[in-house]
Amino acid sequence: MSKVILLSQFPLPYHDIGSWTNMYKNYLEGKHQIDYIICQQPESRFDNVSYKIVEDTFLLRIKRRMQKYYKLGFITALEAIIAENNNEKFIIQVVDNYEIVVRINEMLIQKGIRNSCYIQVFYHGFTPFINLDNYPKFYENIDELILLTKDSYTVHKNFYHIFPCKVSILPNGVDTKKFSKPSAIQRDQLKSEHGYAGKKVFIWCSQDRPKKGLSFILDVWKRVHAADKNTVLIIVGAKRKLELEGVVFVGKVPNDALPKFYQMSDCYLFPTMCHEGFGLTLAEALNCGCYCIASSYGGVPEVLQYGKYGKLIENPNFISEWETAINDYLSGKEQPVLADKKLYSIKDWAIGMNHIIDNAKINLS
Repeated sequence: MSKVILLSQFPLPYHDIGSWTNMYKNYLEGKHQIDYIICQQPESRFDNVSYKIVEDTFLLRIKRRMQKYYKLGFITALEAIIAENNNEKFIIQVVDNYEIVVRINEMLIQKGIRNSCYIQVFYHGFTPFINLDNYPKFYENIDELILLTKDSYTVHKNFYHIFPCKVSILPNGVDTKKFSKPSAIQRDQLKSEHGYAGKKVFIWCSQDRPKKGLSFILDVWKRVHAADKNTVLIIVGAKRKLELEGVVFVGKVPNDALPKFYQMSDCYLFPTMCHEGFGLTLAEALNCGCYCIASSYGGVPEVLQYGKYGKLIENPNFISEWETAINDYLSGKEQPVLADKKLYSIKDWAIGMNHIIDNAKINLS
């Protein structure tokens, strides 16, 4: 029987905002197949999984300095689990940390148990992330790479001349019980409660980092709102000390309070300036009945099913293209098609995760 070990660079449960940590939280609270979590001490623990805590002892600090590797505690914890489960086979899951994967592979080879282990690397970006000049056999030394979209796989396949590992696709998932489409009456009620009755409400939701495009979309909005005063843009996740007509800065909100902001909105703006792996807020907005206007970057086109569920901006650095897309939506020239079913649910994510683990167990048998 194989043991499944998750190495998490964040303590789980993780109480700050984090997309993949939230997905694992939902998964670990349900029917999951994780046997061990290796992480730093969390504030609380899941009852149905074993923990191996990454300690910060004096001796470990010395070893870290000598080996010049500050995540050595994770390797030490993994070695302890292996020692406690002699003659077992192991599925080792690592999220977004390629250097630790190299160290794990070296350790397993040294112990002579590499063939009894299956290394799964979960990558939440989009474009290829490994420099093969530094790690020439990285993809030969892992068993499976799990990506968010098929488009990301295509980019990897075309980028690398040698790409021998197995690949699976596991799109992000959201809680579709919380992020759900309101009725027209419910949406109007939410608008009235917040002072937006009769207005077309747009929403932007992210962290205030340059690559998320907030400054850019505020520049676009000055032009949009000047032409149509019956509009408002709600900014969720960021708070700036400036006043702009037709813009409301909400700042950070708890995850449980987030759905109502999507549900009172008509259109979600996603002006990302980078190759997003997926864009989890897009899935949240879609399930709340928002029409989406988004940069055609990274995994975004696939998430919006190549324009079926929103407008893709092919040249997202051009203000004029955003202004035209928004005005087309406001005028009715762009007829939105809203999602008629639940998309990218956390339930589907959990089913996909269990399927990926089941296949790994077959490979180890």
